Amino acid sequence: VQLVESGGGLVQPGGSLRLSCAASGFTFSTYTMRWYRQAPGKERELVASITSGGGSTNYLDSVKGRFTISRDNAKNTVYLQMNSLKPEDTAAYYCCAFRTNCRGWGQGTQVTVSS
Repeated sequence: VQLVESGGGLVQPGGSLRLSCAASGFTFSTYTMRWYRQAPGKERELVASITSGGGSTNYLDSVKGRFTISRDNAKNTVYLQMNSLKPEDTAAYYCCAFRTNCRGWGQGTQVTVSS
């Protein structure tokens, strides 16, 4: 399993970012995909998930209505569109391929929301 996250950066409060996670080494279309984040000194938390076919999504309460997870099985890529970003969204964001557990992690991409 190989996962490569990208798209992070520094953004002002209220801004937007789109994260991408390129997957390889496994049959992407058969896995639920998840986005997690981890802020300094805090535990990693599940932000969003999407089922293998994209038909069902779930979100952390604090990001509902602001974040959207999507996937393109033809491109083996999962996305996280993040709008109306807040300083508390600052964290390293990671994707995982999930079945009964996460099958490997990428290196993460840093999102910093600050004025």
